[in-house]
Amino acid sequence: MGYWLRRVSNQVSATFAKALQERGLSVAEWVVLSQVHDRPGVKPGEVADALGMTRGAISKVLDKLEEKGWVTRRTLPEDQRVQLLSLTRQGRRLLPQLVEIADRNDSHFFACLDDAERVRLWEVLRKLTEFHGMRATPIE
Repeated sequence: MGYWLRRVSNQVSATFAKALQERGLSVAEWVVLSQVHDRPGVKPGEVADALGMTRGAISKVLDKLEEKGWVTRRTLPEDQRVQLLSLTRQGRRLLPQLVEIADRNDSHFFACLDDAERVRLWEVLRKLTEFHGMRATPIE
């Protein structure tokens, strides 16, 4: 069973990564963009913790996103050490396009399943991740 799960996962992930690369970003950048969108004002360390990344790794991803003009970091006036993240206008406009890529990828791979099968697959995968305490978000 693990072989089949890995086989499907590798194809779904690789196709998604390729589609993102065509837009000039990595899966890690997509995941961080999503986190910042969902949690405006989040601190880099909080994103790192949520994704199971090191502080150094999240800093590198944020540097790339900032260079691309998709994320900004601002500091608190009362504590210049604290950074808060937010999407730029360009980042907010880009995100729906990236969501569409993710949705198309899912549709491509899971269209052969009817609604009940998709729901059941979702339930089984969530049960497995919860049972095994899988908290880190896959970024590769």
